[in-house]
Amino acid sequence: MNADAVPERIADVWGERTPYQRGDAWPRRADIHLEAGVAESDVDRWVRSACVLCSNGCACDIAVKDGRMVGVRGRETDLVNHGRMGPKGLYGSWQWNGKDRLTRPLIRRDGELVESDWDTAMDQIVRRSKELLDEAGPLSHGFYTSGQLFLEEYYTLGVIGKAGLGTPHMDGNTRLCTATSAAAMKESFGSDGQTGTYADIDHCDALFLFGHNMAETQTVLWSRVLDRLAGPEPPVVVAVDPRRTKVAEAAVESGGLHLAPLPGTNQALMNGLVRELIVNKWIDEDYVSAHTLGFSELEKTVEPYTPAHVGEICGIEPDALVRAGEIFGTSERVLSTVLQGFYQSHQATAAACQVNNLHLLRGMLGKPGGGVLQMNGQPTAQNTRECGADGDLPGFRNWENPDHVRQLAELWNVDELTIPHWSPPTHAMQIWRYAEQGSIRFLWISATNPAVSMPELPRIREILGKEDLFVVVQDGFRTETAEFADVVLPAALWGEKQGTFTNANRTVHLSEKAVEPPGEARADLDIFLDYARRMDFRDRDGDPLIGWRAPEDAFRAWQECSRGRLCDYTGLSYDKLRGGSGIQWPCDGERPDGTERLYVDGVFTTSSDACEDFGHDLLTGGTVSAKEHKALHPDGRAFLKAAEYTAPPEEPGERYPFVCTTGRTVYHFHTRTKTGRAPKLRRAAPEPWAEIAASDAAGLGVTDGDLVLVESARGRVEVPARIGRVRPGVVFLPFHYGYWDTGGDGHPRAANELTMTEWDPVSKQPLFKIGAVRVRKVEG
Repeated sequence: MNADAVPERIADVWGERTPYQRGDAWPRRADIHLEAGVAESDVDRWVRSACVLCSNGCACDIAVKDGRMVGVRGRETDLVNHGRMGPKGLYGSWQWNGKDRLTRPLIRRDGELVESDWDTAMDQIVRRSKELLDEAGPLSHGFYTSGQLFLEEYYTLGVIGKAGLGTPHMDGNTRLCTATSAAAMKESFGSDGQTGTYADIDHCDALFLFGHNMAETQTVLWSRVLDRLAGPEPPVVVAVDPRRTKVAEAAVESGGLHLAPLPGTNQALMNGLVRELIVNKWIDEDYVSAHTLGFSELEKTVEPYTPAHVGEICGIEPDALVRAGEIFGTSERVLSTVLQGFYQSHQATAAACQVNNLHLLRGMLGKPGGGVLQMNGQPTAQNTRECGADGDLPGFRNWENPDHVRQLAELWNVDELTIPHWSPPTHAMQIWRYAEQGSIRFLWISATNPAVSMPELPRIREILGKEDLFVVVQDGFRTETAEFADVVLPAALWGEKQGTFTNANRTVHLSEKAVEPPGEARADLDIFLDYARRMDFRDRDGDPLIGWRAPEDAFRAWQECSRGRLCDYTGLSYDKLRGGSGIQWPCDGERPDGTERLYVDGVFTTSSDACEDFGHDLLTGGTVSAKEHKALHPDGRAFLKAAEYTAPPEEPGERYPFVCTTGRTVYHFHTRTKTGRAPKLRRAAPEPWAEIAASDAAGLGVTDGDLVLVESARGRVEVPARIGRVRPGVVFLPFHYGYWDTGGDGHPRAANELTMTEWDPVSKQPLFKIGAVRVRKVEG
């Protein structure tokens, strides 16, 4: 499609419809956007990449002219997006690259951040790192990274932390968005790794979206759904969301329904749905008997969750639950997607596991149109988890399995005792607590902005400001978090470096370097390698611990780490990834073209010698021991994990009568460090708001656009009101907005001023979706 012919995609977010019927391939269409005044014929070269502004991972090519990025074009031959791109990809991929990039290192002198040089900045980091290792050992060090880096960078960071320093204190902001995705797959299937694929949209008869506002979080994937809905034999859609989103509206129009449970009651709803399948005998008994464990306990647990009981807890009509159960139980092929509405809420892992249970009971996993997509929220979150940058052992290895630890020790040529495996890896919420308590005194933050994205921001700012905490911030911009740093390192961003990354359905893409980074900014890989060299990390033979110097060499090292594991990359290469499409792992000698769906044979990664985790009690988070796991003889069978519903830790009351839930808007990503600098996206959504039901607004005397004060026990925000799309008793706020572009006006507006420091007992994911607040109109 010619650049001049592409319709404006701010108002028309999902673009023109290209209808297709069940079983057909999604039609191709190349979306393109170029800088004003640049024609396709003016472009010097097109450089291969994929979009990093949501977890979809849309393949694209970067237009380069005169050494600058000037446009993007979707790649029609790619299996993920078939050439389409969303508004963030079109209007936010390179347009952020203005005058306020970090171009030189900054160090703190006399309380102020001042420009410096790389040697001075790295010397300060290494000096403090070595001092603390001598004084307090590796437990003094913590690393908090992202879902925005490349695979090669995560793996290098993982090796530095686990084999160089020996610290278990490593995690990413992936803990905040989709840690529950990995946890639920570990609990049910024995390992992280998406069972289904985006192509299941092409084959399904019914589509269930559990806490997943796909229309705003993954616009291209939603375009695929809309094209199915516009074609012959459209699927029936069921949306579970307390807000009346575009997804909810499409669900009703499809002949499905919108379930709007009260935030914090997802587990009750899911127990009710599982019960509907069981009591109506909508289950594949042969599959359940041959390929699962735990049915009797699951059946016993869900029995009390009748439609009437669920309706009372969740605030929904009992008949709606019955209808949803009927759709799931009688449709031939059901695709389910799950995202933050479940992951960031109460009983997150338990509820996500029930989605897995629904599919296991129907015996649909591995079949076209019958998958579960436990989605990610970031483009490279899968790599954070695969490579061990989130604290887990690389290659989906089990920290409690001595053989897995030994494999890594042999691969890295280090003593097994160097690799931290004496206790569970330290999750992000605990890392920040250790920093608060003073045991972590060195915190390296890369490619994330916790001063806006973490819960209970007053507490986070206090931690970052501690005098005894040495903070390193590695970013492309001077973020709210960077203002607290002792050293700030300027990092290259998308298009300015080379590497691979893996999206939510296991598709690996290669992103080539298109242009040089500004000033003295460096690729994150080069920064980590420089730290490792200056620290002089060595293996048992006295050789450098990290032997690679370039992205492709780091990729080859990772391939060896992945060999024989579920996430096997050994059949891939940079050259192979330069073909027409990304490739889904596992990809090895037996599967040279990749793997579309996992577990087609009903054999799961649950054997005690292969699994990534031995499992947990979903209510308490208590661990299942290796001995207990072996006694179950899982032998490749999936677990039907059960849990009763419990009330959330904070509920509305007389003082704070509303439930507050946070989320995303279609025009921004995370804390707006990129999208807030993209003119079209900034104009489309320039400021935050509080969404209030019409009946609640009437009671408060609030009309659309009025300034309202929203307060919790932890903080407050002042934002304009929007009336209408949320259920009564609930207030919604987008979480993207911080303070870097407010000019210091003093008005609190970050949604996480309100949220609480509580997390799921299994996934350790914070509870952003629940919290009690009060609302009043700001007069004058």
